[in-house]
Amino acid sequence: MLLGSHLRRLREARGITREAAGYSIRASESKISRMELGRVSFKTRDVEDLLTLYGITDEAERTSLVSLAKEANVAGWWHSYSDVLPSWFPTYVGLEGAAHQIRSYEVQFVHGLLQTEAYAHAVVARGMKGASAADVERRVALRLERQKYLVSEKAPEFHIVLDEAALRRPYGDREVMREQLQHLIEVSERPNVRLQVMPFSFGGHSGESGSFTILSFPESDLSDVVYLEQLTSALYLDKREDVTQYESALKQLQQDSPGPSESRDLLRGLLQLS
Repeated sequence: MLLGSHLRRLREARGITREAAGYSIRASESKISRMELGRVSFKTRDVEDLLTLYGITDEAERTSLVSLAKEANVAGWWHSYSDVLPSWFPTYVGLEGAAHQIRSYEVQFVHGLLQTEAYAHAVVARGMKGASAADVERRVALRLERQKYLVSEKAPEFHIVLDEAALRRPYGDREVMREQLQHLIEVSERPNVRLQVMPFSFGGHSGESGSFTILSFPESDLSDVVYLEQLTSALYLDKREDVTQYESALKQLQQDSPGPSESRDLLRGLLQLS
């Protein structure tokens, strides 16, 4: 998906139509469209021919993009969980694992990267009504596997604003919620985690459109991606004007929320009340 969006920007910058791009690699216009949306695999030769058509002669840039194409064709560890995941979610897991910075706002529940096992089980069980116990366990296992990235050697910066609603809405029993609040206090002390809480007392704020996540990548020529999850699908936005809107909303949320230290105090207060 990242490679496809990059190829689209290169094509548009040269004023080349999808039809012309398709002709250059012996493919249809619709094939180029699917490539740019990240919905088909990439042949190394096709990527090289498109880069030539788009006037990319710098060897370092060509090598970087061809390497990205090869990586895109390798199935990630999460594909073994595809039987219990909605069709749009494996893409997000792949992007999350490639990101060097993750910025997010959550209002419904605690972000998946910060959930305890018991809390995750309660969330998944409620969201997968009618699913077998084994499928629920596999979905929870995937969530816990994702969390390893947050404490790995190449851990990303994780900036999260949690709406107070996500902390007060119970998933599981009282002990599950207490454990979850304690976990948030502890994980917020990690150097790569910046956790803030948007309190009810602030009133209306810039997160009025709902939860969203912004993913940024170490390669400077790859655009940020905004992830918006819906009931039956998800949106991946990478156009600069869209990303800018969400960046502005999150920046405002961060400015309006108490800082990390004050947010920990708020979490401790909620823990005492639970």
